[in-house]
Amino acid sequence: MAFDASAESPNRGSWKTLKTLGFYLWPRGYPGLKMRVAAAVFCLLLAKIVGVYVPFLLKQAVDALSVEAALLAIPLGLILAYGAARFLQQAFGELRDYLFVNVSQHAQRQIALSTFKHLHNLSMRFHLERQTGGLSRVIERGVKGIQFVLSFMLFNIVPTIFEIILVTGILLVQFDLSFAAITFFTIAFYIGFTLIVTDWRLKYRVAMNKRDTEANTKAIDSLLNYETVKYFGNEEHEHGRYDQALKGYMAAATQGQASLSLLNVGQATIIAAGLLGVMWLAARGVVHRSLTVGDFVLVNTFLIQLYLPLNFLGFVYRETKQGLVDMDKMFELLQVNAEIEDKPGARALTVTNGEIEFDAVTFGYEPDRVILRDVSFNVPAGKTVALVGPSGSGKSTISRLLFRFYDIQRGAIRIDGQDIRDATQKSVRAAIGIVPQDTVLFNDTIIYNIHYGRVGATEDEVVQAARMAHIHDFVASLPQGYKTTVGERGLKLSGGEKQRVAIARAILKKPRILVFDEATSALDSRTEKEIQRSLNEVARDRTTLVIAHRLSTVVDADQILVLKNGQIVERGRHQELLRLGGEYAAMWEKQQQQIQAAQAAPPP
Repeated sequence: MAFDASAESPNRGSWKTLKTLGFYLWPRGYPGLKMRVAAAVFCLLLAKIVGVYVPFLLKQAVDALSVEAALLAIPLGLILAYGAARFLQQAFGELRDYLFVNVSQHAQRQIALSTFKHLHNLSMRFHLERQTGGLSRVIERGVKGIQFVLSFMLFNIVPTIFEIILVTGILLVQFDLSFAAITFFTIAFYIGFTLIVTDWRLKYRVAMNKRDTEANTKAIDSLLNYETVKYFGNEEHEHGRYDQALKGYMAAATQGQASLSLLNVGQATIIAAGLLGVMWLAARGVVHRSLTVGDFVLVNTFLIQLYLPLNFLGFVYRETKQGLVDMDKMFELLQVNAEIEDKPGARALTVTNGEIEFDAVTFGYEPDRVILRDVSFNVPAGKTVALVGPSGSGKSTISRLLFRFYDIQRGAIRIDGQDIRDATQKSVRAAIGIVPQDTVLFNDTIIYNIHYGRVGATEDEVVQAARMAHIHDFVASLPQGYKTTVGERGLKLSGGEKQRVAIARAILKKPRILVFDEATSALDSRTEKEIQRSLNEVARDRTTLVIAHRLSTVVDADQILVLKNGQIVERGRHQELLRLGGEYAAMWEKQQQQIQAAQAAPPP
């Protein structure tokens, strides 16, 4: 299942999204959090009940002041009670927020963590196709959406509906049907108008999000490829692409603001009409002496208490609905098929010798694009086997299949006789160390990047691994030593230095099997020879699979496999293949001619 960060989500339904959220709000195994939810809801009810009673205290105080012979102590007591009720209403609200914050933060944490874990469980295919900037925006907006929905839907929309029902009932009992009817229908019309217009306006918010994601994706992609931009002098081109996305966002934001103004004017008109009707009824009752001035104040206070949160309804509804959309987009990530999954009851791989076997393996990234065809070979325990061949022949695909980043269509891949599809992915990858062609480091310290090979290793073990990789002396010469930061993707280090860090990381992992995936192809010949000596030391007594472009790096391999068009066309040792006079010999001759030409060329 492909995931497009900028595409509009299929409609899962708000109830389904809320149900998913509810699972995190009422988590199993957390009785303390459930008690907090119950206590927060209780405080919410108390705050609303006190809030509905407040206008009655104000009415009594006004009526008491309207009586000519009233004693000062009587309205003063009511005024104090009114102030106390206001305080309790606020206090219960704050206590509710305090009790619930732990619950909401726990839910956000668990959802964000679940999404992060799921992203790491997704296949290589997903991560090769993803848009990093857009994906980060989806997660960021999804977590914010959770916070908004929890804050406003639970503590604004639902309590307001409860208060509307309660106040309408009070008006019906305390006064007559006309008061309740005007109030109810005004609110119903207000809510209906708000929901209809807000739904209509939502397309502008969706457009804004899409343009925002697009702009962020372009910006991050451009900054990650800073060197490429500079190499080709395409700063203005990048600025233009980014500005184009910002223009789209600006246009959508302008339309959104215009529609918001229309919504606000309509809401104000409905509220004014409702207030006018109810206040006219109350004023007529006071004139006819069927109502008191306190009743007039009571009705007015009730309506103001109702209309204040309703004034906020358009924003709350829009943001809550958008929050549900953002949450839905993030939950959509959780529905992306992991593609590569452990079998039920899969056991950890047991590695004793580290023998690798590819048995009639056929694989293609797409059904109509076969990369490997019936590939069979064996890497005996403790031996070194090299894979060579032209670009696109399937060499690096073999290393990805060994790590089980993809599942093969036919055949089997075994380690010590165990099909890796029957073992847990974690145990398979724990048994293999790799030094890739393009070493990408974390934007952290050198010690962190080496430590990444085995996070439980001691600092002494890290230093020992660095010594074996012949990088310790270089690191020790730096002003900050092992605490030197390597920059984004390790760009502060040279190619050779990065490769040595990668070698140290692989050594620290202590794998039984090693894969060198064109580990020296991007280096100059002098650095290549130094790195190659380090690799040979590391590979001693380990099962090693070497994927190489430069044939000079594999002349000592126990066996060399020549791949062409996804098939092994030759196999043997270096001298045997040269005597054969086939593909390998032709490649060797061509590379030797290139080396001789480079040596004969005058220095620049």
